[in-house]
Amino acid sequence: MPVNVLMPALSPTMEKGNLAKWLKKEGDTIKSGDVLAEIETDKATMEVEAVDEGVLAKIVVPEGTADVPVNELIAVIAGEGEDAKAVAAAGGAPAPKAAAQAPAAEAPAAPVPAASSAPAPAAAPASAPVTAPVQAGARIFASPLAKRLAKEAGLDLGAIQGSGPHGRIVEKDVKAAIAGGGAKAAPAAAPAQAATAPQAAPAPAAPAGTSDETTKKLFAPGSFEEIPHDGMRKTIARRLTEAKSTIPHFYLTVEVEIDALLALREQINHGAPLTKEGKPAFKVSVNDMVIKAYALALKAVPDANVSWTDGAMLKHKHADVGVAVSIPGGLITPIIRAAESKTLSAISNEMKDLAARAKSRKLKPEEYQGGTGSVSNLGMFGVKSFAAIVNPPHATILAVGAGIKQPVVQGGEVKVATIMSLTLSTDHRAVDGALGAELMQAFKGYIEKPMGMLV
Repeated sequence: MPVNVLMPALSPTMEKGNLAKWLKKEGDTIKSGDVLAEIETDKATMEVEAVDEGVLAKIVVPEGTADVPVNELIAVIAGEGEDAKAVAAAGGAPAPKAAAQAPAAEAPAAPVPAASSAPAPAAAPASAPVTAPVQAGARIFASPLAKRLAKEAGLDLGAIQGSGPHGRIVEKDVKAAIAGGGAKAAPAAAPAQAATAPQAAPAPAAPAGTSDETTKKLFAPGSFEEIPHDGMRKTIARRLTEAKSTIPHFYLTVEVEIDALLALREQINHGAPLTKEGKPAFKVSVNDMVIKAYALALKAVPDANVSWTDGAMLKHKHADVGVAVSIPGGLITPIIRAAESKTLSAISNEMKDLAARAKSRKLKPEEYQGGTGSVSNLGMFGVKSFAAIVNPPHATILAVGAGIKQPVVQGGEVKVATIMSLTLSTDHRAVDGALGAELMQAFKGYIEKPMGMLV
């Protein structure tokens, strides 16, 4: 039977994607695991892999096509022994086989707001993990490799518990099921279901204002250029509108002295070992130290390391810190997982790698989804202070300004010190003023006495 290849949902918020490039052409023989095409989302460029084998009978959506809806037919594969021309003429299978094709990711959810400063990072949130096998007849989310291994072993994917992002079944889950003599059994009870993150509220209606045509009439013809919004810019606009209108924001600003931190940073970088190429193995930045200090502060004040849901507060065991990174067309927040337990050099090297891949849109969804708090730093642009927008499922975001030398009074004498302004934005449903102040006090302690980050 022919297999329909559908536009996959590559993130919880994806509704449309751009079919950037076909890597196979009509008439090509397709094997399981072959990369069929490249799909551009608002966050990254990802590959569509084949699970079934056969011949690519028909390409329905040509490369370069933008805004292709999720689950729309993009190609048809003729199965073994089938006439590819006949399949192409028939237009594919009568019913889509969504679970059999394309890198499975979660079905698109209602848009969820993303963190923002000005400009604002847009990070897709991670939903709570699946804690039991899927119901019979429900759509199964699994990686192409996991599907192939399960098929070869004769295992029922519906009876395997996924450990990947959002409960997706990945290679290790199938291998564990094979090693155990079959599919993993589901837990007897799934209490965590009650604490899963709620679906985001429907996006509010667009605020009253001028229409596109009315706005254009305010300017002289030929005095402007129209640049259509790409998927990322549309997503950022939608999520920020929702974030500011549905989350009660509360702001706390402190100033910290960073001379000791700058001195320690210089010592650390001066002592960095050299690689075989004769280059320093790492170069720690002020932002790396801010990430570490913020992660340690979240661990020191665990009641602030939370996510709000309508049913329960999710209290996290690690501080997974999202960091705003500017990329062409917008921003994204890759996550430093368990940042509280990593060395400054490890955070520095990981951040450089994530930032580089973010700029080329090569991040995996699990590398920018989720997180327990986030950092947005505009200090390198000379911005003294600003306030950021909370990025669900985070309850806090720290806006970092520039370090500026200014006179301060120390011991009754006026001295010059380097002062940095920081503003914490909180989701007031989860972190109130006193708790936010406690978090900032802990953060300030690590920044002004940075040796505490090394022990």
